[in-house]
Amino acid sequence: MPLKVSLVSADAEVWSGEADLVIAKSIEGEIGFMTGHEPVLAILAEGQVRITEPGGNKIVANAHDGFISVEHDQVTIVAGNAALVS
Repeated sequence: MPLKVSLVSADAEVWSGEADLVIAKSIEGEIGFMTGHEPVLAILAEGQVRITEPGGNKIVANAHDGFISVEHDQVTIVAGNAALVS
């Protein structure tokens, strides 16, 4: 069962969907999330959020000024500023 992921900026939803892997940068370093990860609440550091969808497609976004929340296979990344990388 994949993760449910929501990446939002202060003014809009940037991306949402299912993923097998999410990697984001917290103030303590990069952290990766897969199905079954323990609950986490971390401060988002400036950097990339990398999302691997089921099937292998990769989504990359730049994000900073916010937090990362993981609970019950739901990953929520709230950023003051976030945008997809082309």
